[in-house]
Amino acid sequence: MYFFEKRGRRKQAGIVLAILCLFLHTMQASLGVQAKEEPSLYAAAAVLMDADTGRVLYEKNGEEFLSNASTTKIMTCILALENADLDEVVEVSSYAAGMPKVKLYMKEGEHFLLGDLLYSLMLESHNDSAVAIAEHVGGSLEDFARMMNQKALEIGCENTWFITPNGLDATQTVTDADGNVVEHSHGTTASDLARIMAYCTFHSPKAAEFLEITRTASYSFSNAEGRSFSCTNHNAFLNMMDGVLSGKTGFTNKAGYCYVGALERDGKRFTIALLACGWPNNKTYKWADSRELFTYGLEHYSYHGFSEAVYDERVLNPVPVLNGQTEELEQRAYTKVELEEGSVTPDGISLLGEEKSAEEFQLLLSEEEHIEAYWKVYTELEAPVAAGEEIGYIRYMLGDTVLREDKILCAESVPAIDFFWCLARVLEKYVL
Repeated sequence: MYFFEKRGRRKQAGIVLAILCLFLHTMQASLGVQAKEEPSLYAAAAVLMDADTGRVLYEKNGEEFLSNASTTKIMTCILALENADLDEVVEVSSYAAGMPKVKLYMKEGEHFLLGDLLYSLMLESHNDSAVAIAEHVGGSLEDFARMMNQKALEIGCENTWFITPNGLDATQTVTDADGNVVEHSHGTTASDLARIMAYCTFHSPKAAEFLEITRTASYSFSNAEGRSFSCTNHNAFLNMMDGVLSGKTGFTNKAGYCYVGALERDGKRFTIALLACGWPNNKTYKWADSRELFTYGLEHYSYHGFSEAVYDERVLNPVPVLNGQTEELEQRAYTKVELEEGSVTPDGISLLGEEKSAEEFQLLLSEEEHIEAYWKVYTELEAPVAAGEEIGYIRYMLGDTVLREDKILCAESVPAIDFFWCLARVLEKYVL
């Protein structure tokens, strides 16, 4: 038995195009023409993410753990939406009322509708509203923090630790499973934060409600005690670029200016996260960086699918089977083969949203990236062969990442030659 193994090759036109591109690149260099450069950013850490798959398209220190200030509140908001009703009544504790500015100035014992407090949370970034929401939804701040960290793990965040629902800087000492005492700070990475934003805006069952709140320009409400309040959306970037869907600002002395945002345009969906993007008086740096990242994504990435990767169709030809039974003597046995379509992204790139078929799957790729097909299959088998037996695969890959693997299976069984088959063939040929 032998394996036939190769990788997909593009047509000759692709080779000619590559040579032409190399020639043009050389000509550009000789003429002093500069190729498009990567984003130039103020932020200490930044990520541009494909919001459909969670794939990082561009990063600057994207895995560095940093304080993230009030961008934390996107997690507080989505957990409240997913675990409570908007018309539930929230009673304000003394601890919530005692939060520092920026705040709604709620008073201990007052009562608010949860839905109203979510506008206070996301439009004005009120710290007291965040604590009141967390205490109501989680039962306590500690339990709500556990909910936040559990949700982060569920959606694939690997380096996030939330302690407060409002993003105020905090530290926490915990004992791990091995008995070691570990001190955690409140914070996350740009990669994890962009992933949380992708979940909130596109993939949560409450994504529509999240967008409705975070896109509202202004909102007024009253509490049960008759006091009136008015909130204005401080996400100025909503009106700075076509396609911006949502976002959340943040600032503490430790974190600096932070921002997380989402955009959908030309059928493409991106999220960004910016951490430590300047300190006073650099408040506008985050808007410049946001435009830079989103523009980079729109200009350099387009959707591609599996149909662009080609494989040798001979891998699906019938496979000869040594010592396999046939209908007549001196015939050669074969088994037909069939493809069993594998799941999309079994390795490396996780789908944040609903699973898609191979035909529906599209991936944002740069001009330099391509999905390639690789395959391995037996060119000869030894009887007996069973229907459904796996004899190879076709693998679709992006670099070293497996996006999909289709199994090549035997479509029919081929028993091995035995005494009774030999007797039957001899009788057919010489007696009957």
